[in-house]
Amino acid sequence: MHRSALLAFLCASILAACGNTGGPDRNVPYGADASGEGVDGLLVGHRLMAAGESELALKAYLRAAAEQGMNVDVLSAIGSANLALGRLGQAEQILRRAMDEDPTFVPAINNLGVVLMERGQFGEARVVFQQAFAIDSGQSDSIRENLRLAIARTEGVVYSDSEEEPTMSLVRRGQGQYELLTEL
Repeated sequence: MHRSALLAFLCASILAACGNTGGPDRNVPYGADASGEGVDGLLVGHRLMAAGESELALKAYLRAAAEQGMNVDVLSAIGSANLALGRLGQAEQILRRAMDEDPTFVPAINNLGVVLMERGQFGEARVVFQQAFAIDSGQSDSIRENLRLAIARTEGVVYSDSEEEPTMSLVRRGQGQYELLTEL
């Protein structure tokens, strides 16, 4: 019986040594405070987007989705990250979902318009930009410029930023009829 008590004591001592003794947790990186609060994933993602790190921003936005749920802010951010990465189909799908959540959320509407422009759907992009412009009351220069470009594309007139004058030529089309042709 003395031998079994010694064996039980040794087992208990070994188990106590293996347990958490108040030292650092092996799953926490060195220098990190496991008891502290993390930084908001949306904030981190916005900063990464501003720095041009779209892939890392998308990961931060997905972390925010896990923490906050898929609200309109998170959906819009994920959509804009996908847009920046050139994933237009995914961006369109997510931004439409964001608009379903809140049809008055201007950033999601504007980004959806940008996606539609990139996909060559100028008519729908024009309608979307008009909606964003109306909700925003014309306050945002970027939405105004996007709407101007969408209108120009739907009307077949695209103004370039270059200062070059278009080449024009006068062409005779019949008895006394002339037509002015231009190359934009």
